[in-house]
Amino acid sequence: MATVITFSAPGGPEVLEAREQDLPAPGPGQVRIDQQAIGINYLDVTQRNGAVPVPLPSGLGLEGAGVVAAVGEGVTSTKVGDRVAYATGPLGAYARSRVLPAEKLVPLPASVSYEDAAAVLFKGITSQYLLKSTYPVGPGTVMVLYGVAGGLGAIMASWAKHLGATVIGVVSREASVAKAKALGCDQVLVFDAASLAEQVAAFTQGQKADVVYDPIGRDTFAASLDCLKPRGLMVSFGASSGAPAAVEVSTLNAKGSLFLTRPSIVAHTATPAEYQARAQDVLAALEAGIIQPRVCRTYPLREAAQAHADLESGRTSGTLLLIP
Repeated sequence: MATVITFSAPGGPEVLEAREQDLPAPGPGQVRIDQQAIGINYLDVTQRNGAVPVPLPSGLGLEGAGVVAAVGEGVTSTKVGDRVAYATGPLGAYARSRVLPAEKLVPLPASVSYEDAAAVLFKGITSQYLLKSTYPVGPGTVMVLYGVAGGLGAIMASWAKHLGATVIGVVSREASVAKAKALGCDQVLVFDAASLAEQVAAFTQGQKADVVYDPIGRDTFAASLDCLKPRGLMVSFGASSGAPAAVEVSTLNAKGSLFLTRPSIVAHTATPAEYQARAQDVLAALEAGIIQPRVCRTYPLREAAQAHADLESGRTSGTLLLIP
């Protein structure tokens, strides 16, 4: 029997239930892992509340780290006792033990703890493709980044600075300014839709930004577009405030021949080889100290609902973990 967090209908944190379930033996190409740490991502919240629909009833969670407990037929990439982590699903990470495809497992270096791996891998892969594939950030890049005080934003800010970018961090409240500056942001702005573009223009001597990374959505989208220089790239990769309104193509032209993209982690980890390459880049950056896990708080697995409530309320700053 294994403790598993499930939900049968979309809703608030209270829909999450802890249950004891029998685990099947791993089938061909599968493994069973006993999890030591489980990462919580805002995507989990949007799947739970129905903003991102998933088939129900369902488990929840997309990343974790632990020890291989059993392997199915044909599995040669890992063995019982190996330390491993995974990201991008399949759904069901909120569990003491689970069965999943062997190709999803990433070997953990001895220097990387289970907690650090679970805190970084999903957010790190997201950061990696956003900074290296969606837009090739490097010396001379001026970027606007929302949510610097959060787990994903902290990783992106640190990695972007290592790559040589000028980072303009945007936070929701004054209390987060000091943390954003500590991460290396060259400028930190408290979001105000009416003045954000003017503040970005003032800091850049009128040049504005090459790229804006916006995971907020509806509340920030219009202001984000106005922060871009001609031929700049708007990266809308989340919707914590709701989906942005539809954009007229002519608007992009009128604002300076802007580019607009809505990337997803699924499209950037579409093959096992691509997934593994991005994951290894993340672990290498973690080992080198380029990025840090910045775990804010841990919760027992059965307190997943409380973790979600804290994440949504803004009472946390950094990464949250579940510990089975």
